[in-house]
Amino acid sequence: MTQLDAWAPRVLSILRIMTALLVIAHATTKFFGFPTTMPGPLPGIIVAAGVIELVTGTLIALGLFTRPAAFLASGTMAAAYFMGHAPQSFWPIVNQGEAAIMFCFVFFYLVFAGPGSWSLDALFRGRGNASAAPATYR
Repeated sequence: MTQLDAWAPRVLSILRIMTALLVIAHATTKFFGFPTTMPGPLPGIIVAAGVIELVTGTLIALGLFTRPAAFLASGTMAAAYFMGHAPQSFWPIVNQGEAAIMFCFVFFYLVFAGPGSWSLDALFRGRGNASAAPATYR
């Protein structure tokens, strides 16, 4: 095991937290006009997506029910891409769907990798001490 292996569960937690905070920002834009506003009124499907972003983003950021929340978030991002971006162009750089694709695959990864050592899931399972967590725990 290398020095980097020992940090893997913690860095996984950082990836989870940062990704969740970024998706929460999409929800706060929809509902609270922060940090920017979306032109309204919002269609029902956008409101539903915003609710899912807010709830799953919060759960994932906390590392609580991470795997099911990440599964729902991944599917939501796939739907957002195929419904909102792909019809505009085949190329993600042209249809501005790169973020949706990235969110989809990071959340999909979290379904399998788990929350990492810095999470409520790990704490409730008695593995909340990141320094004591084995490198294989994710």
